[in-house]
Amino acid sequence: MSYQALYRVWRPQTFEDVVGQKHVTRTIQNALMQQKISHAYLFTGPRGTGKTSAAKIIAKAINCEKAPVAEPCNECSACLGITDGSISDVIEIDAASNTGVDDIRDIRDKVKYAPSSVSYKVYIIDEVHMLSTGAFNALLKTLEEPPKHVVFILATTEPHKIPLTIISRCQRFDMRRITAYDIVGRLQTIIEAQEIEVQEDALYQVARAADGGMRDALSILDQAISYSEAEVSLDDVLAVTGSVSQKMISRIAAAFFVKDVAEALNAVEELMEHGKDAARFLEDLIYYFRDLLLFQTAPQLEEVEERVKVDESFEHLAKNSSKEWVYKVIETLNRNQQEMKWTNHPRIFLELALVQICQEETASQATQDHSELLDRIQKLEQELNELKQKGIEVKQVEPEQESKPKKQFKPSKQKSSVSHGKIKEILKKATKQDLMKVKSVWGEVMENVRQEKVSAHAWLKDSEPVAATDKTFLLSFQYDMHCQMAAKDNIRGTVESVLTRTLGRNMEMVGIVEGDWQEIRAEFLKTRDEPEPSGNEGSEDTEDPLVSEARRLVGDDLLDIQS
Repeated sequence: MSYQALYRVWRPQTFEDVVGQKHVTRTIQNALMQQKISHAYLFTGPRGTGKTSAAKIIAKAINCEKAPVAEPCNECSACLGITDGSISDVIEIDAASNTGVDDIRDIRDKVKYAPSSVSYKVYIIDEVHMLSTGAFNALLKTLEEPPKHVVFILATTEPHKIPLTIISRCQRFDMRRITAYDIVGRLQTIIEAQEIEVQEDALYQVARAADGGMRDALSILDQAISYSEAEVSLDDVLAVTGSVSQKMISRIAAAFFVKDVAEALNAVEELMEHGKDAARFLEDLIYYFRDLLLFQTAPQLEEVEERVKVDESFEHLAKNSSKEWVYKVIETLNRNQQEMKWTNHPRIFLELALVQICQEETASQATQDHSELLDRIQKLEQELNELKQKGIEVKQVEPEQESKPKKQFKPSKQKSSVSHGKIKEILKKATKQDLMKVKSVWGEVMENVRQEKVSAHAWLKDSEPVAATDKTFLLSFQYDMHCQMAAKDNIRGTVESVLTRTLGRNMEMVGIVEGDWQEIRAEFLKTRDEPEPSGNEGSEDTEDPLVSEARRLVGDDLLDIQS
């Protein structure tokens, strides 16, 4: 098998080839030239940023026959042998598969022997955070006082898992995510050497999909080359990565701004037909609006162009939309992205997010409505001034007309959707004791609801239990909107679940508007000769929930109630 993947063929062989890590390579090069070689190095950073490559370059540079050098010559027998792995004095160890203490003890026993063919024996331990506690302890003494001919180079993506006693004995270098600009520059060098035709937009899409990793970028480019025919196009890269073109994202963003729900949903339908992933597309949308916000606040920021290309449609949207609207869009998308993780139907949440955003009022429309309101106020002020100057003609009113009662405006009462018959059936079975039990724990129930679902607590905070049976409790709301929202399955289910856990029995919640409750309660009392059936709030003998709970806990004998 003669073919090798691009990331293997183009693995950095000199410090100059390590892209985007100038702060690391320059420090090491200066130390090599001054012959200040440390006994232990630690490279940390995201995957594919050059940690292991830098380790092998150091191994070549300190063993190069032309040392001291800032760059290995890659021509002498030492450099060539380390590159092809034929020199046994440079040992690469994968800590993920050699995690035991015995593996490190083997190193400790062999480290005292001098190198056989080069000046320094180099141990490169990759993913060092995977070592066990015993292995770290075995490595500790060796790192503290190693022989002069030994250099340890550790590499990891998770430095927080390495003991501080190990870190303090190493020179630490933190590799950064590689910028899209640097990745594209390196890719252009590679495709020119490989004589491959790749569109510039395709290169930038590869860089965005790589998310700061050079190895990932080369792997994606390798796949795109195999997928394409003659020239690697943007569509080829999008097909390989599963991403969505910025043109399509800009189309949906424009639909958001003009509140065109149909256009947004049609675009999503096209994406789904092409097999795009809803979760991935939602993430691309979030990054697009994040870059839009950055461009509005700091257009000169280099990071803006890492994921998005600043084209005409992007600039137009950034100029005409407000930051507040962009905040709302990001918040809505992020909320639906979190919900999408726990569903088997992610497309539903994607479509829900699009509809919600399109139904929100855009900044331009809010400004227009505000301007129209100011114009109306100004006209009314002018008319009022004219009336003050000219006076108002008053007509004489006949006595019999004056005696007629004036019509008064009465606001319409809000009616709840629950039937009166169902409420009366509840009242027939309702008891004062059941109501007191619900009221005595209602504060605790509301606090638990707030912790589980803040939105449910917001709709319920003005509600109050007014009647209860052993299986049902009646909740009174001041506003019909609150009553309707609380009746939805997700909110009602949360309340019933919390109350069931608190009381230890299943309780069904029934909501009613305060106006309806007063009317039904009055009708019900007329039909019965005994006092109020449910111990409701308006009755004189209603006992304070705190007193009721105290009576239940300690009994009447130990309770002294003072009014």
